Parts: sequence; structure tokens; C-alpha cells
Amino acid sequence: MAKIKDTKSFMRITHRYLGFFMAGIMAMYAVSGILLIYRDTDFLKKEKNIEQNIAQNLSEKNLGKELKIKNFEILKINGNVVLFKNGSYNSNTGEVKYTKKELPFILKKMTGLHKAQSKNKLSVFNIFFGVSLFFFVVSSFWMFNVKSKAFKRGLIYTLGGFILGILLLYLS
Repeated sequence: MAKIKDTKSFMRITHRYLGFFMAGIMAMYAVSGILLIYRDTDFLKKEKNIEQNIAQNLSEKNLGKELKIKNFEILKINGNVVLFKNGSYNSNTGEVKYTKKELPFILKKMTGLHKAQSKNKLSVFNIFFGVSLFFFVVSSFWMFNVKSKAFKRGLIYTLGGFILGILLLYLS
């Protein structure tokens, strides 16, 4: 690695090697971010049949919670059999059968990492990734001489990106 002689050299060298190091994880986050946009659709999801036994005589609220189905709603009750979207539950035996659509294993893992919470053991990597991205933002201003045409043009693009970000916040 080259000898670091000043702040500009430090920022450029760190930006370069951290960028190479982070390329793989950035590609993964890009793909999982796009997938998360379409999480309310069946895009790339595969149907999975599930049969299991759970507690008996569960209420509608507890049944939805047990099955981890958002917006759970009972459609019909035929004696002891409770029918819901994509499945059924026998309240006497606790037997439940339903179909669920999930992303393939690797894509499911990628989106899970993307939306990890602070209690997740891998959340420290999300923090490192976020700090690295912020470093890329800051260090990019050391990539060109401040008096150069490219730097001045870059500031215009930066302003445009900032305005677009504010506009997107307003529109969301």
C-alpha cells in the first residue's frame, strides 16, 4: 500500500481499497434492496406447502400470530375447520395446512440481512456498511483538486442529488 502523506492521499487510498473491499457487499445490498421494494408482490417467490400441528382452539388473532401471517383473516368456519386465505386450521386437533410464498433460500437470507434490527447478531455489519457508505460520500470530495473543472461540476451533481433526496422525502 502506498505511503500516506496527507489527508487527500489518505482519503483517496482508503476510498479506493475500501471500495474494492465493499464491492461484493454493495452488490448484494443492491439486489436485496430491489427485492425488498417488491416484497408485497410474488416476484421470484416460490410456493411452499406447510402442514404442522399447533395449539388447539386458537382465536383468530392468536392463530394469525402463531402462523406469522400479516393481516390474517378468517374467511369461513365449517364446524371445527377454520378456513383462511391459502389454508385451513382444525381447531380440535390443531392441524394446520396452508401455502406460503417465499423467496429462494439465498435471496431470503440476503433480504433478511438487509433489514436486520439492532437485536440481530449481524447488525454490527450493517453499521459497518452504513459507516463505509457515509465515508464514500465524504471521501469523494477528496478525489479531485478543488480548483478543477471536474470538482466544480461534481458539486453541481452533489447539489442535484441532495435536492432529489429532499424531493423524494417530500413525495414519500
